[in-house]
Amino acid sequence: MTQYLVLIYENEQSWANADEATVGRMMSEHSSFGQKNGASLRGGNALESSTTATSLRRNASGEIVATDGPFAETKEALGGYYVIEADDLDAALAIAKQVPATFGGVEVRPIRDMS
Repeated sequence: MTQYLVLIYENEQSWANADEATVGRMMSEHSSFGQKNGASLRGGNALESSTTATSLRRNASGEIVATDGPFAETKEALGGYYVIEADDLDAALAIAKQVPATFGGVEVRPIRDMS
């Protein structure tokens, strides 16, 4: 079995403008996803807005410099993730297709086995 990271990217402005019913529906969909796929889930969390991010980069002198904001400016920001375990990429994609991402989409990446 291989572990995969399912990254959830969505438009943060759409989240901010969503009414209470929409947010409630989306949270219910994530709960249902978790119940349906619990045997494959190894973890996951929602993230705070990208406005709370601090990026660390090495400058030309080799010093680490901290800047407010996400590493890259994009329309859709990383808003959460799931770690899943699946037999192969096709099985991982079948699970990832069920992840609620009303205002965006998901990216699936295998986790490298460093052992």
